[in-house]
Amino acid sequence: MRLALAQLNVVVGDLEGNRAKLLEQLRLASGEGADLIVFPELAITGYPPEDLLLRPGFVRAARESLDEIATAANGIVALVGTPWFDRDLTNACAVCADGRVRAVYSKHFLPNYGVFDEHRYFAEGRGLVLLRMGETSLGLTICEDIWQPGPPATDLALAGAQLIVNLSASPFHVGKAEEREEMLVTRARDSTAYVAFCNLVGGQDELVFDGHSVVLDDSGEVLARAPGFEEHLLVVDIEPADAMGRRLSDIRRRELDRSRETVPEIATVELGAPAVPATPAQAAIVPFEPRLEQMRLALALGLHDYVEKNGFAEVVLGVSGGIDSAVTAVLCADALGSDRVHCVSMPSRFSSEGTRDDARAIAESLRCTFREIPIEDAVVAFHTALDVESAGGFAGLAAENLQARVRGVILMALSNTYGWLVVSTGNKSELAVGYSTLYGDMVGGFALLKDVFKTDVYRLAGHLNERAGRELIPRSTIERAPSAELREDQRDVDSISPYDALDPVLEAYVEEDRSREELVDEFDAEVVERAVALVDRAEYKRRQAPPGVKLRPKAFGRDRRTPMTNRWKG
Repeated sequence: MRLALAQLNVVVGDLEGNRAKLLEQLRLASGEGADLIVFPELAITGYPPEDLLLRPGFVRAARESLDEIATAANGIVALVGTPWFDRDLTNACAVCADGRVRAVYSKHFLPNYGVFDEHRYFAEGRGLVLLRMGETSLGLTICEDIWQPGPPATDLALAGAQLIVNLSASPFHVGKAEEREEMLVTRARDSTAYVAFCNLVGGQDELVFDGHSVVLDDSGEVLARAPGFEEHLLVVDIEPADAMGRRLSDIRRRELDRSRETVPEIATVELGAPAVPATPAQAAIVPFEPRLEQMRLALALGLHDYVEKNGFAEVVLGVSGGIDSAVTAVLCADALGSDRVHCVSMPSRFSSEGTRDDARAIAESLRCTFREIPIEDAVVAFHTALDVESAGGFAGLAAENLQARVRGVILMALSNTYGWLVVSTGNKSELAVGYSTLYGDMVGGFALLKDVFKTDVYRLAGHLNERAGRELIPRSTIERAPSAELREDQRDVDSISPYDALDPVLEAYVEEDRSREELVDEFDAEVVERAVALVDRAEYKRRQAPPGVKLRPKAFGRDRRTPMTNRWKG
């Protein structure tokens, strides 16, 4: 059998554009002699469509789009992810063959954790679908179905499925691709069945889907793997009947069959037998990217798709000469091209000559446009205008935040004038402890480093320079002690703990939900107490932050939902 896995980057709500992509992949797969093409979960609508699914017109339009794709499925079987309404709405796989929808499988396990809330939109599926293509039997699953040990994968295998197909929209975090494939290896071995996993790719708001679609044999050996973070049509020849010999000697299946209290309802669909390929398909096993490169690719893809899918032509960011804005600038140029990135330096009387030089140097290194707009006159004007109200002028934190807010006003003015998207440059460490200014350095339409700890920003800087083979980011920027430069001789460590001590505490408290008591047993008690207090206090700020790429297992926003009004301390 020749399989084609269409790893696609679709756009939520763009039914016409998505349909055109699916039809093109259907044409290409047919040209490759594929018997079966698999599309990602909800490829018709894009994932996640969220409350668009509550609009009857949207659901009807999705069905019409599916029917057009089914009409084109002749001489090939297409498994298409789509919402399906039949008494209730389900997350479904439509089996398209002979110019029509031959069967529909509805997802059993609806994730309702982390970034997922599928129970809000879908009913759970009940029955199973088994496809017969000549001597080969295929079982259908969707995303979370295969993450669950046992049914439906084991029920499909017991019903005779030699190949389990999984349509997926599995979002990325660092290390997820390897974790996911390890799980798929286990499912293949437990079911003694081949597994074909087709994942979505691309950015959708804060989520990035990494692709890495894969086909494994029944022993868990990888037969083919698509590249990550790009569209790809993976074509591979398999012989699922090879699993029969191992099944005959695997007594676990018989014990599992005997132990079942109920046997699920299974709909069997007879389809045409696979053709014998004239020449074997040359499927590659593309290796996983190293973790820092995965971070770079995910950040670049997330920004690129947010800009493109929302209709922005260019972006603007403030460059301070610091490490965060330098890394952000390099990633913006990487994702969009230097000609679409505008760097703005906004020095104050506290800005050093070194940071001013480095701000210009990063723009010149990237060949981005560069503007230097000093803020001193605007800051003085605010002080003068508010002199009476402030009883002699602003000082301390108010004066520092005023500078950040003047910079925010300048960036937003440029955005309004030229239609540029403002990319903010703050990192996860700063956002966690509130070391940022509302309506100041937090302004923008997209926060690229929102889920990148400060220590990882430094690692990324080194990786970006190494990858470029030159100093895109000046060494002085990397080696200089981090500072907001909002007062004389200011350093970040004056306000928060050193990042190499702070970040492990933040990871444990924010991402692993460990208690204060647990943390003080492992980390410096002073760092813990200070960090926990700051994190809890800053929730109201984070609620007003721009969206940004989810890169870690738990990100602020959809992943971590902590009440702003909250007296729990622990």
